[in-house]
Amino acid sequence: MKISDIIYEKIDKVKAMERFDMTIMPKKAKWYLQLLAWVLAIPETFAVHSKIRKHNMKGLKGTYILLCNHNSFLDFKVATRAVFPRRSTYIVAVDGFINRESLMRNVGCFMKRKFVSDIKLVKQIKHSLVVNNTVCQIYPEARYSLVGTNSMLPESLGKLVKLMKYPVVSMIGRGHHLRQPFWNLKKRKIRTSADMTQIINKEEIVSLSVDEIDKRIKEAFIYDDYKYQYDNNIHIKDKFRAEGLHKPLYLCPHCHTEFKMKSKDNRIWCEACNETYVMDELGKLSNINGETKFSHIPDWFEWEREQVKKEILEGKYNITLDVDIDMLPNNTGFYRIGEGKITHNGKGYHLIGENLDIHKPVISNFGIHIEYDYFGRGDGISFSTNEDTFYLYPHNQEYSVTKFHFATEELYKIEESKKLMQKNQKK
Repeated sequence: MKISDIIYEKIDKVKAMERFDMTIMPKKAKWYLQLLAWVLAIPETFAVHSKIRKHNMKGLKGTYILLCNHNSFLDFKVATRAVFPRRSTYIVAVDGFINRESLMRNVGCFMKRKFVSDIKLVKQIKHSLVVNNTVCQIYPEARYSLVGTNSMLPESLGKLVKLMKYPVVSMIGRGHHLRQPFWNLKKRKIRTSADMTQIINKEEIVSLSVDEIDKRIKEAFIYDDYKYQYDNNIHIKDKFRAEGLHKPLYLCPHCHTEFKMKSKDNRIWCEACNETYVMDELGKLSNINGETKFSHIPDWFEWEREQVKKEILEGKYNITLDVDIDMLPNNTGFYRIGEGKITHNGKGYHLIGENLDIHKPVISNFGIHIEYDYFGRGDGISFSTNEDTFYLYPHNQEYSVTKFHFATEELYKIEESKKLMQKNQKK
């Protein structure tokens, strides 16, 4: 079936279907498919004049873990070119295998459900490095950046690196979000670049603590595409450059009304108070009516985060939405199992549907994957257990799923702070 097709099916029948096999060890890419991957990757990276700057890479031989930031599909192509002529294996979300599982596995991909702990993944990464002797590409943020800035990283990264005992290289793309922002997938004609840096060598893994490893990784994963745009005088002249920006910037900074922001061409405005901003060719915002609250898009975005955090701390955050529920059991595609309700609050996520009742506590999700107009199905969130992945589409499409992004992260941080405080009190 096509990914855009909506196929209705009873949940019992879907649960009885053959499932994704999450235990298969990654394959070393067949030589002719690896050649094809290079052929497909290299032309596009040259088309965007991608300049790959390598730091501290001298003397690095053999395989390593490659940690990449995630702004668009261009990330994969630049990383493939950067490691040339070495081969890679790739951790890919389960929806990347729809209608092409055999091909994906034969080019070195192995699957993961987003934001779900899975001990099998450790064995698969080890197999990639030791048996396949390939570079293992990991996108630890596990979702595309919403406004070209870094997202939370899993706390297990340092432990993973310590366990693997292989060098760690970071790959930070610059301008990939600008070229094709998550909120508007039309491609812009701009030049991009990337920084490839060995941040931990093999000898340091022995001496560094897990916390020190985590600190190095987090420091490497600080980036801001809009700052990069301004600092490098990158002009984006496309008329549609702000179209879709209301999806991440859903809260008006003037009247504080939620979900009334709209955008078209180079403008974003609030339907409640009519305050209107224009995005210039350098990605800066200015209010055509008067005071500019935010000229830098990530600043507006992070201000929204603070408002959600405030709502949580005041005990006011409690969301329940009617949703359409899709399941993804295997590579044949999505099956709509009906309607349900998703509730999110200080207790975590609670999904209810026909023969379906799933609760995920706050501490089980450091992040949530959201989608904007996913294959014409609308805006939604991806919600996984160890056995299944669900895609939830609110009936009220005015509600911005971006708020789930903030709330999930902030609730997790609060819960982690409580745990740390309790641990310190016991000492």
